[in-house]
Amino acid sequence: MTSIEKVITIFDDYRPRLMGVAYRILGSVVDAEDAVQETFIKWNKAIHIEIENPKAWLTKVCTRCALDLIRANQRSRVEYVGAWLPEPIQCEQSSNDIDNIELSSSLTTAFLLMLERLKPNERAAYLLREIFDLPYEEVADTLNVNQVHCRKLVSRARQNIDKSNKRHIAPIAQQQELLNAFRTAVENRDASQLKSFLTADIQLQADGGGKAPAIIKPVIGLEKVIRFITKKLALYWSGQKLESTIINNTLGLKIINEGQVTASVSFELTERGALENIFIIRNPDKLQRLGTVLLH
Repeated sequence: MTSIEKVITIFDDYRPRLMGVAYRILGSVVDAEDAVQETFIKWNKAIHIEIENPKAWLTKVCTRCALDLIRANQRSRVEYVGAWLPEPIQCEQSSNDIDNIELSSSLTTAFLLMLERLKPNERAAYLLREIFDLPYEEVADTLNVNQVHCRKLVSRARQNIDKSNKRHIAPIAQQQELLNAFRTAVENRDASQLKSFLTADIQLQADGGGKAPAIIKPVIGLEKVIRFITKKLALYWSGQKLESTIINNTLGLKIINEGQVTASVSFELTERGALENIFIIRNPDKLQRLGTVLLH
């Protein structure tokens, strides 16, 4: 193997991890790919003999690239039309094994939205330390801060995350029962099963990004959400295929019309099994790459 082939092989081995870090920081597959590509460019230009730990070096560079993208995209995020939701990813299978709970729960739509409410450095510090299990020394070096400040970043993020209670994935049987009830409400205009899942303050959000018809403000409240599903969604999706799939590590739906994905749907269930949020993506830019993404 030539030195160039070795350099590429090392990078390819770590690519899923880098995508995992970047996607969780950015909530966007395309932006994560940009961060990983920029990391690859820097990796190619680096003096590899001086890099003792390629994994740490690549993670640091990719994280910094992702944080740079957050700053560069700040204006477009402020000007975004309607609700912004993370770009959905389609997973091969749902994973809520106890051994993988940290990684699996950190991919859900609800958790990614919660991360968006943190400051970028807090978000990165928490992910690197709590999800990817990096030592504080490496996290501090990545963020170019001292370890005391790094620990404060992680602590503040942890407090907000603990309060939000977003680190939960419902049992797969419970998810399937909800999905069946939701499909019945849409396809048969019958919400009798679904109603038992809904919290009183249930929210339904839709992300069209100004590029596809979608509600601008969330629909809030049990009766309003039921009415929206059985009246509006039942009409909008009439004749379209509702295909079950794994969206961000939980059971969800792809809405398909003439072979094209027109929407994705994911859900947030509380620890008691109540449906708290429904997330619908209509923005075509966020649906183009809806497929299996190789990430850690």
